[in-house]
Amino acid sequence: MSPRLQRGFSLVELVLVIVITGVLAGVITVFVRPALDSYLAQRSRAELQTAAQAALQVMARDVRLALPNSVRTPGDQCFELLPTIGGGRYRMAGEPTQSPDLSAVLDTSTVTTAFDVLGDLNGSAAVGDWVVVGNQNSNEAYQATVNRSAITAIGASPAAVYGTQRISIGARQFPTGYSGGRFFVVPNSQQAVFYRCSGTGVVDGEGTGTLTRLSAYGFNAAYPSSCPTGAGQTVATRVAACSFVYDQRSLSEFGVMALRLELVRNGERVVLQQSAMTSNVP
Repeated sequence: MSPRLQRGFSLVELVLVIVITGVLAGVITVFVRPALDSYLAQRSRAELQTAAQAALQVMARDVRLALPNSVRTPGDQCFELLPTIGGGRYRMAGEPTQSPDLSAVLDTSTVTTAFDVLGDLNGSAAVGDWVVVGNQNSNEAYQATVNRSAITAIGASPAAVYGTQRISIGARQFPTGYSGGRFFVVPNSQQAVFYRCSGTGVVDGEGTGTLTRLSAYGFNAAYPSSCPTGAGQTVATRVAACSFVYDQRSLSEFGVMALRLELVRNGERVVLQQSAMTSNVP
């Protein structure tokens, strides 16, 4: 090959390439990298906020639907409640113009095995679920012999004048309930529900804790002295801190649960708080 046809890079060309590459690297470092970091941080915060909001909404919904006076808080890292899926008003007296054999009355002065529902049942109920009447404090409904009984059958009332449905239950003499004759239905598939925060903290910019919902936990008569262990449904991960504070004032018709959740991911932190009110009129 002729020497005139041999080509290569001159020193000047190599220097120009190095300079241009350095300029491009500088531009990327100064302008592009911060924009990329900002985008990734914003995405992490958005995902954390979505996760925290979803977890708070799940807890707030359960608190709002909790059986009156059933919230129990052994500490600020967990709380227990009895969820409800339905309820209504029970017949408190017989129909004076009709045969008493056709109406089923829930009379708190004697044992009840069936009662008619006045109006429509709010929500749902099934055989095996639990009817609760007159829950006045946080321990009553958790105890087997006080104010709850299992549903054994659900059918239509003999006539519209007596109610829309007739609910048969295990024999129980209920305590005096609310003046309006109100009852609630607790699902047997869940019974008591516990929310628990565990393992909270931050390591290398990541939250280490988990928020768990324990359902089908069972009815425990004794007030819990500590947060339970065991597996459950994961509600949130990357939990750095959380707190649950319940305020039930004496003789108040409602209680307020203050929920606080802090999530950390890739060094980004989101702290959300929400309050949920539960009716304590039994």
